[in-house]
Amino acid sequence: METQSATHVFERLNNWIKESVTVKLTSIVFLILIMLVPQSWIRSLILEREARAEAVVIEIASKWSGEQTLTGPVLVIPFFKHEKVDKGKDGVEIRTSIDQAFFLPEHLKITGKVDPQILYRGIFEAAVYESSLTMSADFLAPDFQTLGVVPEDIDWKDAHLILGIRDLRGISENPKLNMGDQRLSGEPSSSIGLTSEAPYTSTPESEYPDRARDPAGKSNENGIVARLLWRTAGDFRRSVTINLNLKGSTLLYFTPVGKITEVTLAGSWANPSFDGEFLPVSRSVTKAGFNAGWKVLHFNRPFSQQWTGTNQKISGSEFGVKLVIPVDQYQKSTRTAKYGVLVILLTFLSLFMVEIMKKVRIHPFQYILIGAALIIYYSLLLSFSEQLGYNLAYLVATTATVTMITLYSVTFLGDRKAIILFGSLLISFYGFIFIIIQQQDYSLLLGSLGLFLILGLIMYLSRNIKWYGQ
Repeated sequence: METQSATHVFERLNNWIKESVTVKLTSIVFLILIMLVPQSWIRSLILEREARAEAVVIEIASKWSGEQTLTGPVLVIPFFKHEKVDKGKDGVEIRTSIDQAFFLPEHLKITGKVDPQILYRGIFEAAVYESSLTMSADFLAPDFQTLGVVPEDIDWKDAHLILGIRDLRGISENPKLNMGDQRLSGEPSSSIGLTSEAPYTSTPESEYPDRARDPAGKSNENGIVARLLWRTAGDFRRSVTINLNLKGSTLLYFTPVGKITEVTLAGSWANPSFDGEFLPVSRSVTKAGFNAGWKVLHFNRPFSQQWTGTNQKISGSEFGVKLVIPVDQYQKSTRTAKYGVLVILLTFLSLFMVEIMKKVRIHPFQYILIGAALIIYYSLLLSFSEQLGYNLAYLVATTATVTMITLYSVTFLGDRKAIILFGSLLISFYGFIFIIIQQQDYSLLLGSLGLFLILGLIMYLSRNIKWYGQ
């Protein structure tokens, strides 16, 4: 009798476990928590692929030429500085050293044409360019009186002109420099005397700030030095013209060294990003290319027009154009993966509702297989997006996943209407996520409204269920 009683209790407990809504809900929640582990792996995979793509772009830039920033031209005139040194009992000693005075142009005008192209490394691509730049600058006669330098201490014979170029490898032809009617001979230098810092790119979402700051490992201490061979103040020439052919990758920046700086750029790139501290005052972007013009005053920048010594940073006001490749599959894949738990939750909830209303039994292992398919979906999306682009990849991955899960549901749903309903729900879930991803400005609003409607629909469908009667 005791054995029969124990068997009876075991059977009742077993039936309760099979039939209990509470146990089923608890097991579903447990399965969803388990799915969080592979979901985190998928997000790590996306970040890894994104980092790989960025590394390839940097590698291509290192072979071609890095991001470019032009600073100058700047007029540099050395002078002798005398300091009194108290020697105590020996009296006062006059020590003479050489310092430098820096003068920025009164007006700087730059016109240029950018010829972009795309270089490939496997499935990855990087935007590079060749540019043809014409620079004209007008200088006022150096005002040494304001700097406290007497005429006798000015070393005119060592006066020189400097032009900062972030990556000297980008110079594709010998630059042509003229000051007045004088043809200048320039020499490359890794220490031109400017302490300009390379600007941060706007990318970025940048999880790699050091890489984004200076991918080529260069700064504007690189540049060209042109000796002026002056003898006296009478040799001063006001105007400077520079013709420069410059290669670079992704970014072309300018530092507004002129009291008035005007830059005009044109290029055959349909997706430019006007970047830096100043936006263009005029712009035109079409499928054929872009035209943009900037105008910056000296009141807009954080450095003076002339100074002595080498402690002034000509930075913080760079501007220019960034050649954007419209490849956002990693960002969109990351955003899509963030909704992975929501898709799994809604899918499992849909199965649970079907299980309750249609009186069918779905084994936890079948939930696990469906959850695995929902996780692998993001691996399909990522791999296809690298080949086809995000939108087409989303269609392919969604079609494959929904088809497979719907066909698998035939084995436990049986009823054709239930199968069609379940497949339609999956399609609506992924369609809902796709709309949210595309509408960035309204993603929160659409997401909130969508979840509110889904919750209302669940309440409506479950209104006649006798939860304690199961």
